[in-house]
Amino acid sequence: MTPPAVLVHRDQELLAKAAAARLVTRIVDVQAARGSASIVLTGGGVGTAVLAELAASGAREAIDWRHLDIWWGDERFLPSGHPERNETGAREALLDHVDVDPARVRPMPASDGPGGSDPEAAADRYAAGLRAAARPEDHGPVPSFDVLMLGVGPDAHVASLFPEMPALYDERPVVAVRGAPKPPPTRITLTLPSIQAAREVWVLAAGGSKATAVRMGLSGAGPVQVPVAGARGRQRTLFLLDRPAAAQLPPGIERIASP
Repeated sequence: MTPPAVLVHRDQELLAKAAAARLVTRIVDVQAARGSASIVLTGGGVGTAVLAELAASGAREAIDWRHLDIWWGDERFLPSGHPERNETGAREALLDHVDVDPARVRPMPASDGPGGSDPEAAADRYAAGLRAAARPEDHGPVPSFDVLMLGVGPDAHVASLFPEMPALYDERPVVAVRGAPKPPPTRITLTLPSIQAAREVWVLAAGGSKATAVRMGLSGAGPVQVPVAGARGRQRTLFLLDRPAAAQLPPGIERIASP
């Protein structure tokens, strides 16, 4: 895993536009090299804003949407179509507006899905789908995602990996989370080993409330106490920030400013 690079944008709007443009470039480059690409989506304000900016961009036509595998990093274990589900936000912001292959859009199970209302069974079901999609060259139970995007909370959580909760010790690819400190309490999430299998991990953060979490995530803290500190890609890790979120960067961190 490589040290993170930090890119700082003027505000959240510019951050979302720049991340969307960067995502188009990354997907197109991977598809040109291999024919298909895979991404992992995140929810939250910035994550959804990136998808909306991508939907609004003419550059989206450069992507071969039929050859893009779409996964999620975590999900609220709620009924299908619930407004708080990350899947719902992603479909409204982007996926309903592009020609994706439905078989390659892989949302995490809903509480009213075929697997029933047991979140542990739902997590196992998603893990089985990841395992089936992994290729021999991936060397593990999940695909080597080309881009895995994550938001970060003020408490430094990523996906649904909250500080000092049992999921941070779990090496299974996907686990259920019960009693999350942020509602809703029941969730499904990729674990750190799955996140770290990605070729590139992008951490998106906007607003001054995220500045302390960003600082801790770049300061060499342990991932059990500071989950964002464990959000690292095998080939590249980017922290894509606006200026308020970057207000407390630790000394020695290379900062690439953006207009």
